Amino acid sequence: MRARLEALIDEMLDGRILLGEALSEFEKLYIKKALSRNKQNLSKTAAILGVHRNTVAKRVAFYQKQERPISRTKAAGR
Repeated sequence: MRARLEALIDEMLDGRILLGEALSEFEKLYIKKALSRNKQNLSKTAAILGVHRNTVAKRVAFYQKQERPISRTKAAGR
């Protein structure tokens, strides 16, 4: 696993991915995968991740907010 991770890090560094972007994307995917394995159960997911349930809920809400497309009226400044 370490070799695969190091290869991915090399690829990200070559692509000039900033540390903040890399950490954020990793966290988002890690939580998403853990939620999937636990059938979207926040409490079970939080226990497996070793964080409080509220932390998982806040992160999920944050990532969902980021993924929402901007509506046409907001984009046009109306």
